[in-house]
Amino acid sequence: MVVPPVDDAQAALRALEPVLQPAGWALLNSLPPYREDEALRQAAQLREAGHAPELVSAVLTQSRLRTRAQEKFGEFAATMLLTPHGLEQATRLPIAALHAERFQRAGVASVADLGCGIGGDSMALAGLGLDVQAVDRDPVTVAVATVNLLPFPHARAQLGQAESHDPHDTEGIWLDPARRAPARGGTRRLHDPEEYEPPLSTVIDLARRLGRDGGAGPLGAKLGPGIARDALPEDVEVQWLSFHGQVLEASAWFGPLARQGVLSSAVLVDRQGAHRLDRLAGAAADPEPGPLCDHLYEPDGAVIRAGLIGSLAEQLGAHTLDPTIAYLTSDQHTASPFTRGFTVRDVMPFGLKRLTSYLREHRLGVLEIKKRGTAVEPDELRRKLRPRRFGDESATLILTRIAGEQSVIVASPHPGRADSNPRQEPA
Repeated sequence: MVVPPVDDAQAALRALEPVLQPAGWALLNSLPPYREDEALRQAAQLREAGHAPELVSAVLTQSRLRTRAQEKFGEFAATMLLTPHGLEQATRLPIAALHAERFQRAGVASVADLGCGIGGDSMALAGLGLDVQAVDRDPVTVAVATVNLLPFPHARAQLGQAESHDPHDTEGIWLDPARRAPARGGTRRLHDPEEYEPPLSTVIDLARRLGRDGGAGPLGAKLGPGIARDALPEDVEVQWLSFHGQVLEASAWFGPLARQGVLSSAVLVDRQGAHRLDRLAGAAADPEPGPLCDHLYEPDGAVIRAGLIGSLAEQLGAHTLDPTIAYLTSDQHTASPFTRGFTVRDVMPFGLKRLTSYLREHRLGVLEIKKRGTAVEPDELRRKLRPRRFGDESATLILTRIAGEQSVIVASPHPGRADSNPRQEPA
């Protein structure tokens, strides 16, 4: 989590103070579900009923945040205390549950959640019956987490810092380093893990101090998805997690939380549940490139980051088109949660005139445009093509390299799972 400047923290505390009073909390919980088109009328009614303007503003802000939080926290959102930044940075409850299950399966009974934020991971840990010590360096955040952990008798929030935390206070540690820093007009993302707060070296040291006999203890850490696998020791499992096609995080698992022999893994969470692909020691190398076949597969970003292209290609009986491009191709139509598949309709060298003629001939006016390994920008190409003038037929254009040559693949998406989104955009 990002620690806000003192002035911002004081402003956040002042905004929360009215709802931290019993009367304010009762008023907040009496409000109907928030509706943007009713907000002005509702605010006027509350002021007419004698409520102070600052209280009205506070409860409506919380009501609006609770509505937004339903996507991450489901039914728990209706009783939570929130801040805009805390909600933005919070772990979604289904993902936090996956984190918590690691500790439960390893037999860890108590966990310190360092950098707990508004308490999403702490809620999941406590929900599985673990004793939880939620720690954050920001007093406002601690106040918010305290409220959110009230339904869990074995969880408590307190002020503190990961750098000064005694690793032996609990059996395990979950750590969410701050990966953003204050910047003009907002925050900036930190890409160097040694700029995290605490830095990655401190995370590794905490894991070693938590362990015994020179080995690492049960520590998990949420890292930025851009982390390189070789930034962590080989005995640490690094897992990239994708939520409905968006890579949200990498997590590092130390000691008994890491699965023996697993170097990295990809977990995809969708409407069908969670799917995992592991990279084991001695896993299949990336396949040799070959010709375009009847079907093209786009691996999920978590698979690519985890270095699992070779393992996935082996599963699909597929190969790459180019040694530097993460598209796979095969004559087989194989459904996999780790890819989005396409049936190849045609292929041609890239050229604007040739492509325009093709679209006109086949009345292709509803296009999804994808790229990998080419400098052509889909939005710029769409403006030049103006495809909507060609007709109402649809297709996916895939701009990529085949054997080093810039090419356009015309394809149709495979019938997908219930959560698939073809993302076709008319011009």
